Amino acid sequence: MKQPLQEYFNFITETAYLAGRLTLGYFQTGVSVEVKGDQSPVTVADRQAEELIRRRIEKRYPSHAIIGEEHGKKDSQAAQCWIIDPIDGTKSFMRGVPLYGVLIGLEIDGRVEAGAAYFPALDEMVAAASGLGCWWNGRRAAVSEVSKLEQAFLSCTDVGGFSKNNRKDVYDRLAQAVYFRAGWGDAYGYACVATGRAELMLDPVMHVWDCGPFPVILREAGGFFGDWRGNETIYGNEGMATTEALLPEVLRLING
Repeated sequence: MKQPLQEYFNFITETAYLAGRLTLGYFQTGVSVEVKGDQSPVTVADRQAEELIRRRIEKRYPSHAIIGEEHGKKDSQAAQCWIIDPIDGTKSFMRGVPLYGVLIGLEIDGRVEAGAAYFPALDEMVAAASGLGCWWNGRRAAVSEVSKLEQAFLSCTDVGGFSKNNRKDVYDRLAQAVYFRAGWGDAYGYACVATGRAELMLDPVMHVWDCGPFPVILREAGGFFGDWRGNETIYGNEGMATTEALLPEVLRLING
């Protein structure tokens, strides 16, 4: 790997790991849960993990911008912007389900160039940097070679979310087209696509911090992450990951 992406890659994976280990101190301990204004849950683990990540960024890269789910936005004129979700899948976390993750993405000039998704309770790290590959616990990661939707695994975070957002018809079309419909939700589903364990992950609603690292992770794994129109973006308010082979058919069914 070349500098500076090597440096960013090392920093982002180390930081995600440290934040993840912090969350494990609260995992399956009956930690109290608060409800935020948007009705989403938050715990002390979310807040402390984001504080750890922000401290490390501000010490190492004090001029960089930061967007975090729990502590808001730090504006900057720098080309670099860090996007943080200290616990993606807080509902899983608060119920003791090990599929939650720590997400950190780095945008440079508006494009995600480095990112890490660490799943502490599973001790799985999926990380990438542009041109340097996608790595899963130190091994090269790649999307599935499945080339037909009828052989594909589809995942989503909450099936009910499609109905709530008037997109049930989209889910139904895709669910009928695939081989298996799994519930590997939140960030873990996107990591499964990047590592070849699923072929399609779909969410009708998504905040920027829910997907910060995934454009580069999927791109470097040979796949796609973006909106439902086929644009690579973390600002589409929706999320979709799949393989390059299946992307045209997936987009046809989504927009059909």
